[in-house]
This record gives sequence, C-alpha cells and structure tokens, in this order.
Amino acid sequence: MEISIHRKIFSLFFLLSFSPLDSKACHAVDKEALLQFKHKITSDPSQLLQSWASSSDCCTAWEGIACDSSGRVVNVSRSGLASGNDFILDTSMSGTLSPYLGNLSFLGLLDLSNLKELKGPIPPELGKLSHLTILFLDTNKLTGSIPTSFRYLKKLKKLYLSDNYVSGVVPSSVIGSLKSLTELGLSGNQLSGSIPSTIGKLVLLTKLDLHGNNHTGSIPSGIGKLKKLMYLDLSENQITGSIPPSIGGLSELVLLYLNQNQMTGSIPSSISGLSSLQFCRISENKLTGSVPPSIGKLSNIQRLILENNKLTGKLPATIGHLITLTDIFFSNNRFTGKIPSSFGNLQNLQTLDLSRNQLSGQIPHQLAKLQRLQTFDLSFNPLGLGSIPSWFAKLKLFRLILAKTGIKGQLPSWLSSSSISTLDLSSNSLTGKLPPWIGNMTNLSFLNLSNNVFHSSIPAEFKNLSLLMDLDLHANKFTGPLGNILSKNVQQPLGHYNSIDLSNNLFLGPIDEKFGERPAMVSIVSLILSHNPLGGSIPKSLGKLSELQVIELVGNGLLGGIPVELGDAKALTSIVLSQNKLSGAIPQSVLNLPELQEFDVSGNQLSGKIPPHKATIPASGFMDNPGLCGAPLPPCKHF
Repeated sequence: MEISIHRKIFSLFFLLSFSPLDSKACHAVDKEALLQFKHKITSDPSQLLQSWASSSDCCTAWEGIACDSSGRVVNVSRSGLASGNDFILDTSMSGTLSPYLGNLSFLGLLDLSNLKELKGPIPPELGKLSHLTILFLDTNKLTGSIPTSFRYLKKLKKLYLSDNYVSGVVPSSVIGSLKSLTELGLSGNQLSGSIPSTIGKLVLLTKLDLHGNNHTGSIPSGIGKLKKLMYLDLSENQITGSIPPSIGGLSELVLLYLNQNQMTGSIPSSISGLSSLQFCRISENKLTGSVPPSIGKLSNIQRLILENNKLTGKLPATIGHLITLTDIFFSNNRFTGKIPSSFGNLQNLQTLDLSRNQLSGQIPHQLAKLQRLQTFDLSFNPLGLGSIPSWFAKLKLFRLILAKTGIKGQLPSWLSSSSISTLDLSSNSLTGKLPPWIGNMTNLSFLNLSNNVFHSSIPAEFKNLSLLMDLDLHANKFTGPLGNILSKNVQQPLGHYNSIDLSNNLFLGPIDEKFGERPAMVSIVSLILSHNPLGGSIPKSLGKLSELQVIELVGNGLLGGIPVELGDAKALTSIVLSQNKLSGAIPQSVLNLPELQEFDVSGNQLSGKIPPHKATIPASGFMDNPGLCGAPLPPCKHF
C-alpha cells in the first residue's frame, strides 16, 4: 500500500496561492539559484525546464515556479509524474541536485519527485530553507546520508525521500527537531541502524513509512506517543525485539504493517486499543505465544494477516466479533484446537486461510453462513475430515484448498454444480474414478488431485474444462491415454495450459505426434510426465512450444532419438529425459539452448560425442549411456 499522496495537489495549491499578478520581478538570488539547478541537469527529455530561460522572468514565465508578491520563489515543482484532466505525464530528468537550491530562502515547497534519474547526494545546503513545509525528493537515485542540517527545517510538514539509495542511520537530531512533521516517508532506501527514540517527539505525525530498509534494533516505545498516527509501515527491515505494548495507545491508527522483520515475543493484549485499525499485517516474523482475546475489540479491522510466525494456542473465539473482517491470513503457525464456531458471524469474510497449522476437530457448520467467502484454505491441518462436509455446497467459493486434511472416499457430487476456480484436494485418501461430472466444473482454472488413490482413465467430459490452466494429478493410479487431457477445449484467450504434472501414474502412450500443435498446449511452461509406461518416441512438435521451460520425461520407456526440433523451444531451462531407451546422438541445438540450466539424459542408450556446450552440466547428467563420450565424460577414442 502506498503512503504517498498526490504530489500535484500541493504543487497546484502553492501555484494558485501565489499569483504573479501585480508582483515584483523574480529576485536575482532566486533566479540564479534556479539556473544553477538547471545547469546541473544533464538530460531533460520532456523539457520540464525548457521555459527556464535567463532572458525571462522566473515568476511569470517559468513553468513549475510560483512566487510571492515580493518576487521571492516559494514553490519549485518539477515532478516526473503529473496528471491533468486529459493527460498523464510520466517522465525523467538526469543530473544532480545543486547546492544553490539552498539559496531559495523563501521556498515553501520543493517537489523533484519521480524524476527517476537524479543522482548524487542530498545537498546539506537544503537545511537553510527555513520556510520549507513540503519536501518531495522520492523516486530518484539519490545517494549518501540524510543531511544533519535538516534539523533546521523547523516548519517542515511533509518529508518524502522514499525509493532512493539513501544510506546510513536516520539522524536522531534531525528526527527530534522536525516537530511540525505530519508525514515522513523514507521507505525503499538502504537506511540502517535503529529507529531513533526521538521519533516519539513527532506528536503531529499522521504517516510514518520506513519500510524496505535495513533498520535493526527494536521499535522504540515512544512510538505510542504519536496519538495522531494513522499509517505505520515498518515492514521489510531487520527489526528485532517485541511489539511495544505502548502501541495500544495509537487509537487513530488505520494501517499497521510490521511484516518481514525478525520480531519476537507475543502480540500484546494492548492491541485492543487500536480501535481505528483496518489493516494489520505482522506476518513473516518470529512471534510466539497465543493471540490475545482482546483482539476481538478491533471493531474496524478488515484485513488481519498473522501468517508465517510461531503463534500457538487456540484461535480466540472473540475474533467472531470482528464483523468488518474481509480477510484472515493465519497460515503457517502452530495453532491448535478447533476452529471457533463464532467465525460463522464474520458475514463480510472473503478469505479464510488457516492452512499449515495443527488444528483438529470438525469444521463448525456455522461457517455455512459465510456467504461472501471466496477463498477457504484449511490445508495441511490434522483435521481428520473423513469427508468434505455437505454444507460446503452452500458456500459460493472461488478457491477451495483442503490438501492433507484427512479426506477419504470419492469426490462429493455437489462439486459438479459449484463455481470453484481453484480446487486443491491433494495428499488425501480419495479413491474411485474421476467422475464424468468433472466436466461440469467449467470454471476450473487450477486442479490439484495429486497424492491420492484415483484409479480410472480420464473421462471424455474432461475436455469441457476450457478454462483449465494448471493440472496436477501426480502420484495416483490413473490409467488410459492422455488424449482427453492434452486436447481439451480452450476458451480464447483463456484456458491454455500453464503447467501439467501427470507423473507417477499408469498413463499409456504413445504421446500424440501433434502434441505441440494442440491449442491447449501452445503456451505451456512446465510439462512433467515422468514414470508412466508411455513408450513411443518424443514428438518433434515439442519444438513448437515457445514458452516451455521445464520438460521431465523420466522412466517413460521412450524409444528413438532426441528430436533436433527440441532445440527450437528456446525458453527451455530444464530437460530431464533420464531412465528411458533413447538412442542416437545428442543434438547440438538442444544442448546449446540459450536458457538451459539443467540437462539429464542419464540411463539411456545414447552414443557419440557430447557436443560442446556453454551450460554447466555435471557428468551425472550423461552417465550410464555406454556409447557417450567427451566432456564432461572421458574423452572419445574414435571421433
């Protein structure tokens, strides 16, 4: 989520507030400072500074400049991103920041944001701009540290240096001095060290964004003094320690992002004080302990993201009070016990992800009331479901993920009338045939039934899955030909396969010679058919698959040679054809594919000299082919 506001609102405000009518001519000191700035610009492709001519008045004729009635420059606004009623300007400007900008002693707004190519340090001379209230230098390539002279910018309200290459520590003296500051954006830099404890002095602050740096240390407890704070993003740093209990004093806070740090300890019960909080993301840390029941007092919360921690205990039933919730992401923790029946009160819930925990017991039937639920993920929990509860049919799900939840028996027939797009029932004990009604699930784009005990052939109705893009049926006992999978219908421009994994089944070949010309196959990226008794040869038409990156045909009983046409599939990064009965030479065009990283033809009957190649392929990739020789195998004797 972006902290940045629309820069142009401020620029326009300043330009209108200081009309040049009945004004004195531009002050000579200011004009010289601006010309010196222009002199340091080496490239201006959109001619943002074209009107800045020494022969004209900078107050009346220069674009992006506003002056007061005495001819002093108060606004310099030359952002690389601007918009109007009928245009959007997105441009750049190369060069460095001139120290002469520090001579614009009446300047109130300086916006040089989004110019992308401004380099070099931030001039310490900017600290002389005692009237400055708004400074936008974000989205450039500025380097060096934050000047300590910034401590003199006593009137500064908004400071954005985000998305540069600024390094070093955030000076404590600067932060403690900018007591007028309402917004501070330093994200996306290379800043290090602790967050200064003086941050607690910025009592007018409404937005603080330090995400995407290398900050260490703990969050200062003084952060709780920022009573006006609405937006706090400290994510993607190296912050340690625990969440300070004082954070509960931020009653105006709407967004809290602490994700992707190294934080430990438990979630403080004082979190209940965040009565305005709508977006909470404290995922990807090392938090432990249980979630405090007081979390049920976050009466405005919409998204609650706690995934990828080490949280334990039962899920608090008080979460059922949070009727504004739209998304719960609690995946990959150590929660135990049952899912609270109170979760059925979450009438606005769209995502419920409780996957990869240690939850057990029955799924409460009260969840049938979640009529806005789109994504339901309980995968990798020891639920011992036995069967998918029949009341699931009442839900209007888009994604249902129940991998490794102890499901047995056959696929429930209510799925045939569902509108599910993503279905993952992998790693269960499902048995029987793949029913013909699977063809009624025409919204399916992702289907994973791998690691079960299905034993049928693929029904002809499977061809009706015209939106299916990702299919994983590996590790079952499916039989019969591949035709109904490979020649399924498509619904242009959708429904072309992205990935297929049919490995470790009993599918029969041979692979269709026109395989690579089938409409469903034209944009496939990954094709894994290993360990099926296919027989036959590798189709030449595979070379027509221009987006194919991975092909694995291990232990398929394949005969004949490696087709030279495979070298036309220029996107290939991994070719694994081991444990077959392939013969003949290795085509040079295949071994020299430009993106090739993995190549394994071991355990075949290939012969001849291995062609010279650039890719680093170990000898093990060529082993057990009695007729092969040449690097990385021993040299050839007869070639």
